[in-house]
Amino acid sequence: MFNWVVLPLLIFFARTCDVTLGTLRNIFLSKNIKYIVPLLGFFEVLIWLLAISQIMKNLHNVACYLGWAFGYSMGIFVGIKIEERLALGLQVIRVITNQDCKDLIDSFRDEKMGVTIIDGQGAQGPVKILFTIIKRKDKAYAIQLINRHNPNAFYSVEDIRNVNQGVFRGGSSVSKIEELRRMFPVRK
Repeated sequence: MFNWVVLPLLIFFARTCDVTLGTLRNIFLSKNIKYIVPLLGFFEVLIWLLAISQIMKNLHNVACYLGWAFGYSMGIFVGIKIEERLALGLQVIRVITNQDCKDLIDSFRDEKMGVTIIDGQGAQGPVKILFTIIKRKDKAYAIQLINRHNPNAFYSVEDIRNVNQGVFRGGSSVSKIEELRRMFPVRK
């Protein structure tokens, strides 16, 4: 019972944990949150060593291999879900429209979302190009505003690694990333 059920489940959970930590480590690194990465890496490798040692002790047990493989897949899934819930970072939304966008601009400003407007020339004539930089957790709301006021507008969303200054919804110009950077300051 232990070798064919309990041990594979333990390997599954260990692998889920270590791959989740690895996924978060990579995400934090890509968001330039460097000082939590070594701590995550330490626990990731420690858990990995515990799990792989059990695989090596039980090379004859196919259930352990399956626990390892399923744990890897589940770890990626869980890491991504945790990162989505944290919604770290900032994004730029670029809106291009040939329609009247005054209501959209007013809505962005009413919601304390900074917006920059540029006149442009599209394939079919003059357009307005709107840029707003938002906290990632506000993306769905910003897209709702776009769809409500300019449903035919073209928009794109991109992650931003660094910004300097800005107007952000919620009254604070500090993002979760900045909060983490303050917790783990850069030492020169």
